[in-house]
Amino acid sequence: MSIRWPRVLTPTYLSQILQLEKNPLKALQIFREAQSRYPKYQHNGPVYATMISILGKSRRITEMKDMIEQMRKDSCECKDSVFVSAIKTYADARMIDEAISLYRSIPQFNCINWTESFNTVLKILVKENRLEAAYHLFRESSYGWQVKSRIQSLNLLVEVLCDKNRSDLALHIFQEMDYQGCYPDRDSYTILMKGLCQDGRLHEAKHLLYSMFWRISQKGSSEDIVVYRTLLDALCDNGQIEEATEILGKILRKGLKAPKRCSHRLDLTRCNNGEDIEGMKCMIHEALFKGTIPSLASYSAMSIDLYKDGKIVEADKVITEMQDRGYRPTPAIFEAKVEALCKDSIIEEAITVMEEDMMKANCLPTAKVYNIVLKSLCNEGQSILALDYLNKISKKSVCKVDEESYSIVLEMLCRERRYIEASQLLEQMSIKSYWPCADTFNSLIGGLCSLGSQYEAVMWLEEMISQGKLPEISVWDSLVSLFCDLERMKVSTETLHRLSRV
Repeated sequence: MSIRWPRVLTPTYLSQILQLEKNPLKALQIFREAQSRYPKYQHNGPVYATMISILGKSRRITEMKDMIEQMRKDSCECKDSVFVSAIKTYADARMIDEAISLYRSIPQFNCINWTESFNTVLKILVKENRLEAAYHLFRESSYGWQVKSRIQSLNLLVEVLCDKNRSDLALHIFQEMDYQGCYPDRDSYTILMKGLCQDGRLHEAKHLLYSMFWRISQKGSSEDIVVYRTLLDALCDNGQIEEATEILGKILRKGLKAPKRCSHRLDLTRCNNGEDIEGMKCMIHEALFKGTIPSLASYSAMSIDLYKDGKIVEADKVITEMQDRGYRPTPAIFEAKVEALCKDSIIEEAITVMEEDMMKANCLPTAKVYNIVLKSLCNEGQSILALDYLNKISKKSVCKVDEESYSIVLEMLCRERRYIEASQLLEQMSIKSYWPCADTFNSLIGGLCSLGSQYEAVMWLEEMISQGKLPEISVWDSLVSLFCDLERMKVSTETLHRLSRV
């Protein structure tokens, strides 16, 4: 790309130039050349952020690390997001210790708030099952003014302990929140309630409910239905039907502040001897619903939670009632329904929800919703169907597909060795300036070599190198083998031709 340098260079203009350059090494060259051309020019935080992001996305980790060090020496003001980007790059490259080291070095930079970086590192450590390191990191960072909110990180720790069936430890963290200068929010109660119920710790779950009454539910928020339903369902599954109905009465009075007409006793005759537990739970859900003031928040909370639990039929009933009362389903509700249908491999119905139901509700499907369906099709081994569907929706002006949408299908085509279709899809992506990662390039080029498609293989190799991405040695080996085979075929053909004329 030829650069048209302006008379006076500004950081904003340089950032735009860097973003247009697809080769990260050329972008780095432009970045360095700017100061030599304009002695009075100084890079600022946004320019460094742009360059660090470009190098990180292309996995130029050494150059990215040098750029971060240069930013530190320049002492220009930088935002937390710069470190978040670099930390994620390190994590993707399995360089967890480097990610932690970068986080610990943030005080050396001109950055006054690193809450997002803290939460990012904490999530990485939790994902890697390095809980002790996460604990020490939390202890070190939880008292400084640079980390503005600790409730998100505490909820994260509670959630991972619950996922590991250690709700007992999660409960201890929950009880320590007051001493950390923060208070449990609705997410805290939702996460811990599910963990306690999954572990069968119903006694502690009931006490958690009572603490919620005077702390979170003082005004009778309808969004609390999710937490109440979790406990009541667990009690029913455990055979504690009468206790569930008793607690339901307390929830209606104290939690939801329901009118007296809603505080009716449930008919337990169908549930004698533990029969029809699911029917009982449906009755409880209905009572909870009637006990709250109808609102978009209450319908959304209940329906999304039911979809997440795979209770599609029951969630659909909530949506029907919601629409009868004049409320429109939100994009989040449709997203939850599509995801639930795809989990049950009911992909055709999920597509119908996107193409018909969402349109009727004046909700445009987002790229996130499309990607859920595309991933499900690929996971079901239907990459060609996914490709056809991607081509179909990409032609519609109202559809929003993004780079991830194409990447999902492209990677699956390569995994299924459908390299011709993958090459054709990459041609479509190139028009939109969407490019795959180095691993996908390597897989595609190697696959094309195995099919003898030397022209396409060389074309994508040249494109890969032009973007500063390094081909693997195996790719070069495949190309050498391909051209050697072609040369042998050429010699054999010429020999046969000569023999035929003898």
